[in-house]
Amino acid sequence: MDMDADMDVPMQDANDDQLTPTLDSGMNNQNTSNDNNNNNDDDIQNNPITLATNSNDYSDDFKPGSSGIADNKSTTPMVLNNSNINQLDTWIEKLTKCEILSEDDVERLCKMAVDVVQFEENVQPVNVPVTICGDVHGQFHDLIELFKIGGPCPDTNYLFMGDYVDRGYYSVETVSLLVCMKVRYPNRITILRGNHESRQITQVYGFYDECLRKYGSANVWKMFTDLFDYFPITALVDNKIFCLHGGLSPMIETVDQVRDLNRIQEVPHEGPMCDLLWSDPDDRGGWGISPRGAGFTFGQDISEQFNHTNDLSLIARAHQLVMEGYAWSHDQNVVTIFSAPNYCYRCGNQAAIMEVDENHNRQFLQYDPSVRPGEPIVTRKAPDYFL
Repeated sequence: MDMDADMDVPMQDANDDQLTPTLDSGMNNQNTSNDNNNNNDDDIQNNPITLATNSNDYSDDFKPGSSGIADNKSTTPMVLNNSNINQLDTWIEKLTKCEILSEDDVERLCKMAVDVVQFEENVQPVNVPVTICGDVHGQFHDLIELFKIGGPCPDTNYLFMGDYVDRGYYSVETVSLLVCMKVRYPNRITILRGNHESRQITQVYGFYDECLRKYGSANVWKMFTDLFDYFPITALVDNKIFCLHGGLSPMIETVDQVRDLNRIQEVPHEGPMCDLLWSDPDDRGGWGISPRGAGFTFGQDISEQFNHTNDLSLIARAHQLVMEGYAWSHDQNVVTIFSAPNYCYRCGNQAAIMEVDENHNRQFLQYDPSVRPGEPIVTRKAPDYFL
């Protein structure tokens, strides 16, 4: 199958130890031209940040947890009452109009969300029926289209496999809406962490720039990236479909080993948590070196063994552009789902979501970009350098 490698690179593979986190600098360090929308922000160019190689290298102002949203987190899961239900409904109504929340409201939302997602498991159980979704990458209007096609939440049970931010124009609105829905309907929507739900990647591929542009400071970016640390990293649908953003790890043979990981941290540059968010299936057997510079490639023998060992029917993952919105690999042991149509507003790809019913029957719903005046329209023929 033709898959775009979506060549985001982890920061230790960049040319310099210290980078100005502009979109151009991110593109210069890629192996392909999957660039963002080129909306460089003058403020960010004039206020460079040192990109850390580990969490201890951050300045105090950018260390994990510096936003304070988790300082007074609850010891029990959040219980909704009439007051916060009304607040959440008001926020959702505002966000569905593609209007941002105030910084104070984002802070309240993130504090509420911590008290929901911190109690979820590394391998979050999800019941059928469920609709499984891939990358959305800040393409807010296409997310609204997704909900039109798949059905509104909470009527439809959703599982999103990461990459809500970066590259698209509306990362703030996209992640705010999904987090609002998660807090409002905690048992009807599951949001996993992708490789872009990270401090370092978002400083290069757009989300940090967008927060500065829309809020005038990095505070909202800090709140959301602190929240990302609490997102589950995988899900298990009815004990049969293993869902995650990236792929498998040579250090993980069983699903139980994923349960033992410490996920509440910035995404590491290596190790099993990194692999789960960065790895890709490959036509070659065994484990291979990933061209992304993080994670691994894994062959059909690896996925077949993992599914057999864990009594799984399927690995569902996202992370790669596929032109039809979904693509099977490894003799249908693995499926890739990509839910950002016309990715980067130029690739011309369809998007897809996968419905799984009570009997584990699967149906793919494909869709094209939402029509929006003022945005470029392209054909479904992608430039060669994306393939």
